[in-house]
Amino acid sequence: MNMPTRQPDMMSEQLRQTTCPYCGVGCGVDISCNVSKRAVTLDTVKGTPEHPANYGRLCVKGTNLLETNDLSGRLLHPTIAGQSVDWDTATDVIANKITSTIAHYGADAVAFYVSGQLLTEDYYIANKLMKGYIGSANIDTNSRLCMSSAVAAYKRAFGEDVVPCDYTDLECTDLLVITGSNTAWAHPVLFQRIQRAKLKNPAMKVIVVDPRKTETCTIADLHLPIKPGSDVALFNGLLSYADAQGRIDRNTVETYADGLDEALESANTLTLDDVASVCDIEKSKLKAFFDAFCEASSAITFYSMGVNQSSAGVDKAQAIINCHLAMDLIAKDGCGPFSITGQPNAMGGREVGGLANMLAAHMDLENPEHTEVVKSYWDAPVMPKGQGLKAVDLFNAIESGKVKFVWIMGTNPVVSMPNRGQVERALSKCEMVVVSDIVESNDTLNYAHVALPATGWSEKDGTVTNSERRISRQRGILPPPGSAKHDWQIMCDVAAKMGFGEAFNFTHPSQIFCEYAGLTGFHNNGKRQLDLSPLQALSEAQYNGLSPLQWPFQNVNKGVNTPTSDANFKANSKPSLTSKRPFEDKQFSTPNGKAKLIPVTYKEPLQVTSDTYPFIVNSGRARDQWHTMTRTGKAAKLLAHMPSASVYINPKDAAELGVANNDLVSLTSAVCKDAPVIYPVKTDTDMRQGEVFIPIHWSAQWGSHSKLGALYTSAVDPISGQPELKHAAVAIAPVRYATYGKLFLSPKIQSAHDSKSNIDNPNIDNPSIDNPSIDNHDTLKKVCDYWNKTPLEGKGATSKGSSVEEALSVLNVASNKSRREFTQSLIPRLPQNAVLLQFHHHTFSVCLALVDDILCFAAFLGDEPEKTGLAHVTASTKSTWSVPNAWLSSLLNTAISIESQRNLLRGQVDEAFLNGDVVCSCFEVREKTITDAITKGCSSVTELGQQLKCGTNCGSCKPALSELIDKHLVIETQSV
Repeated sequence: MNMPTRQPDMMSEQLRQTTCPYCGVGCGVDISCNVSKRAVTLDTVKGTPEHPANYGRLCVKGTNLLETNDLSGRLLHPTIAGQSVDWDTATDVIANKITSTIAHYGADAVAFYVSGQLLTEDYYIANKLMKGYIGSANIDTNSRLCMSSAVAAYKRAFGEDVVPCDYTDLECTDLLVITGSNTAWAHPVLFQRIQRAKLKNPAMKVIVVDPRKTETCTIADLHLPIKPGSDVALFNGLLSYADAQGRIDRNTVETYADGLDEALESANTLTLDDVASVCDIEKSKLKAFFDAFCEASSAITFYSMGVNQSSAGVDKAQAIINCHLAMDLIAKDGCGPFSITGQPNAMGGREVGGLANMLAAHMDLENPEHTEVVKSYWDAPVMPKGQGLKAVDLFNAIESGKVKFVWIMGTNPVVSMPNRGQVERALSKCEMVVVSDIVESNDTLNYAHVALPATGWSEKDGTVTNSERRISRQRGILPPPGSAKHDWQIMCDVAAKMGFGEAFNFTHPSQIFCEYAGLTGFHNNGKRQLDLSPLQALSEAQYNGLSPLQWPFQNVNKGVNTPTSDANFKANSKPSLTSKRPFEDKQFSTPNGKAKLIPVTYKEPLQVTSDTYPFIVNSGRARDQWHTMTRTGKAAKLLAHMPSASVYINPKDAAELGVANNDLVSLTSAVCKDAPVIYPVKTDTDMRQGEVFIPIHWSAQWGSHSKLGALYTSAVDPISGQPELKHAAVAIAPVRYATYGKLFLSPKIQSAHDSKSNIDNPNIDNPSIDNPSIDNHDTLKKVCDYWNKTPLEGKGATSKGSSVEEALSVLNVASNKSRREFTQSLIPRLPQNAVLLQFHHHTFSVCLALVDDILCFAAFLGDEPEKTGLAHVTASTKSTWSVPNAWLSSLLNTAISIESQRNLLRGQVDEAFLNGDVVCSCFEVREKTITDAITKGCSSVTELGQQLKCGTNCGSCKPALSELIDKHLVIETQSV
C-alpha cells in the first residue's frame, strides 16, 4: 500500500512533553505544537495527565507559560561593556581572565554563583570545571538561600541529603503538619492534591504552623500563629511532651537511631508553659497540636522557607527530624520530615554537588576518600582541599578583594541576597563580573562586565529533579534564539580555551547525564541512596525519550559500576527501573547504619527588634509570581491578582503609625538607613501585631524603592550558611508627598523618544534613541520621586511573539511637586504631535494625550494616596482620580469618543469596571462578581465554578474563593 508522503513545508500537529520551570513540584507539561521543517510554534499548554508529580494539574504560572515565552527583553548576543561581540571573543576574555587570576592570586580568587534554574547537566559541568579543573570549591548557588539548612539537617540525621518522603505520603497520612510554608501559594498543585486527599478522608487532620493566617489555613483543622523564629522551641516541646506521654518506644528507636537520650535531655529543659510563652501561643492550642501528633499512627511534617531561612534553620529542621525519629514516624507510608524545595532543580544541584560544601554524587568535600574517588573518576588535575565560600561569605570576599572573578549564572543575587547594598558594593569592586542570563536587563546585569545569552525554558535540554527525588526531562522544543547557547555549552567552550577540552568534549546533554550517572555509582558499594548507575549507558534516543524516574532504585548493582548491558537498555528501548522508599529497611547512610537524633536548643533570631527597629519583617512568595519576575512579569494576567508589592500590616499597628490602605511607608534597618525601602500599605487582620509581610518578587526593575533585600543583615545559620530572610528588624514611618497618581502608558509614548525635536530639547533628559535596551518609560520615571510599574492587558498588550514596546503599563507615582507642577513636568516628555487635554479639579487632575484620536497617555493625579478596595470601587461612580487599571487598559491604544474623553477628564468610571480586584487570574473574575454570587446563594467553590468559571482551570484561586465564602456567606436561621 502506498502511503502519501507529507510535504516538508506542511505543518503537522505534534505533542511535546517537558517539565515546568518554576517551583520544586516538577510538574509535567504537555505542549501542543505546529511543526514544519522551517519552524515550530507552541500553541497550548496543559498538564501531563500521566506525570506522577501533577497528574495533569498546573497552577496559574504553569498555565500561562506561553504568555511569558516571547523574545521581548531577551539577551540574544554576548556583550562586553555593553557592546555586542561574538562568542569567540567573549569566551577568550573569560578564559584568559580565569587563567590569569589563578596565576596571580590562586584558584580561590575565582568563584561561580549558580542557580536552581540550571539543569542537572549544566550544574554538573559547572561543578566539574570549578572543583576538578580550576581547583576551588568556590561554587555556590541561590539554593543556599532556600534549602541548604534542610540539606545540612538531613545529612546530620541520615548521613546523606535524602528527602525520605514522596508526594503520595501527603495523600495517605493521618496528620499533615504544614510549617513555614504557604503551600496554597508557593506549591499550588501539591496543595490541590492535599485538598483532594482531605475530601476523600475526612479523618485526615491538617495543622498549619505559621505566624500569618494564609490561604493555606483554609484546609486547616488547627492554626498555630507562633512567634517568628520559635520553631525549635515548638518541636522540642513536642518531643518532650511525647516522652512524658509514653509515646516514645526507646527499645525500638535504639534499633535504628542513636542520640535519643541526649535529644530528650535538651528538649526537656522547656515545660509546656515555657513553650507556650516562647512561641506566644495559647496553651490549649499547643496541647491540641501535641496530642494530635502523639496520637497519629502516621504523620508528615511538611516544611519550607519559613523553617530554612533562619539563623537557626538547621536546628529547626533537626528538631522536626528528631520528633519523627523518636516516634518512629519515618521510612513508611504517610510518614516523615518532608522538606519541599522552591526551585525546579534545587534537588538536582544538590545531587551533583552544586554547593560550596559538597562534592558531586552526595560525597563530602572534607572526606579524603570521597575526594580521591571524584578526582579519579574525573581524571582531575587538582581538587579543592576544603569547603569553598558559601553565598554570603562569597560576596563578602568579593567586596574585600579576595575574589577577583565571579561568574553568575541564571540568578539575580542583587535582588535575592540579604544586605543588598553590600552585594552591590561587592560587584562594583570586582575585577570581572560575568553574568549568564536570558534577559538583557535586571538588577545584577547592571554590574556585568560580560553578559552571556543563555537558553531558557522551551530551549534548554536536560533533566531536573523535583522535591520527591523524581528526575524528569526538560526538553528543548524551540531552537536557541539569536546567539544564545546552553549553559553547559558555554562552560565547555571556556574550559576548552583553558586547556581542558578533552574533559569537556560534550556534544549532547545525554553524554553529560551518563557521565554523572556513572559517578553516582562509582565506588558507591551501596553506601549512598543516590545511585543512578543503571542509567549510565543510556543512548541518546533513550535519554530523549526518558520518562520520569524516582530514585533510589531497586536492585542496583552494589559493586564498582561498569557500563550496563541489561536488555532494558538496548537501542531505543526505555529503561525499566523500580523505585523504592529511602531507608525502608531503617538502614541509614551513616557509618553504623543508624540515624542520629541531635540535641538542639532554642535561640532567638540574630536580627532582633529594638526601640529603634521595633517591627519584624517577614517575606515570601506571591501566588502568581516567580522569583524576580523576569518571566512571570511579562504576563499582565499574572499581575492582575497582585499588581505590585505592598507591606501587609496589622490594622492596630497601622493606626498607631497614622497610615491606612495605600499610604506609603518607608522601612529602614541597621544596614539600610540612608536609602529607605518604600511600599504602599495593606492592612491585614491576619498579621500579628509588631510584624509585617512583604512579597519578595518586586525589584528595582519594578519600583524606585523596591529593594526588600536591603533591609536584611548578613545574618546566617552557622552550619548551613543560609541567610535569615524571614526575620529583619526594621523601623516603619509614613512617607508624605504633595501629589500621588497613575500614569497610563501605551506604545505610542515611545514616539517621544524617537522625536528629533524632543532629543534636542534641553529641558528634558533623553536616552539615546540608538540604545534599544533603554526602558521607554525612563524619562517619565525621572520626574517622579516614587514609582512602581505594572504591565496591563489590552489591545496593545504584549502577546506571544510581540515585542516589549507593544505593552501597556501603568506607573503608580508620587511627587513632591504640586499637581499642576508635576503635570507640567510630564508634558515635555509626551509626543509633540499629541493633542493634550487637561482638567484640574480642586481634588484631582487629569491629563490625556491623543495621537490621531488614539489615547496613548493618561495621568490621574490627586492630593492623597489612592483609595482602593471593594468598598471604594462599588460606592459610586463619583469623580475621582483613583480609577481601575482595567478601565484604562481597555481604552489605551484605541480611538476614544468625545464622551469617553469627557468621562476620563471627570474621572467617571464605566460601571463595568467597578467589580474590585481580580481573584481568578485565569478567567479574570473579580471580587464583587464573586461576592454577589455568594450572597445570592453560591455556597461552595464548586458552585462558584459552575456559575462563574473561577477555580475551574488551574485551581490556584480556590483557597481565596473559600475565604470569600467564609466571609460573605449568610446562613439564614429560623427560630422555632
